[in-house]
Amino acid sequence: MDTLSYKTKSANKETVIKQWFVVDATNEVLGRLSSKVAMVLRGKNKTSFTPHVDCGDNVIIINAEKIRLTGNKMADKTYIRHTGYPGGQRSETVAHLLQRDAAKVVEIAVKGMLPKSRLGNSISKNLFVYAGGEHPHAAQQPKELNLNTIK
Repeated sequence: MDTLSYKTKSANKETVIKQWFVVDATNEVLGRLSSKVAMVLRGKNKTSFTPHVDCGDNVIIINAEKIRLTGNKMADKTYIRHTGYPGGQRSETVAHLLQRDAAKVVEIAVKGMLPKSRLGNSISKNLFVYAGGEHPHAAQQPKELNLNTIK
């Protein structure tokens, strides 16, 4: 019997090769930036992608305060949370949250595009967002990631 001997290789925690990338968020649209970063965090741009394994890369986002939102979202979009107490629903606009904590806006957007599971929680720990242009991860020697090359 003549058969092909192709084997499907599944990645696991030991065989995954993780890299570090830095993304400059200056004048990037929030949703487009978030979807591409989420894809890199998840590892979907790799040939060894395995759905149940954290096989993505580590991503550093700098200049989070310089992101753009299209349309009238800066005034209309609100983030709603609940404190857990009666009458504890709190809401905040994007413009106010950007002024208070710009990194939080990007973190919320990227985390919303990851799986809602234990795997998604562990993948979100590979994201590092900074409002300014400096980051403390120089020892990891991150490479510049051009978002236009990701499809």
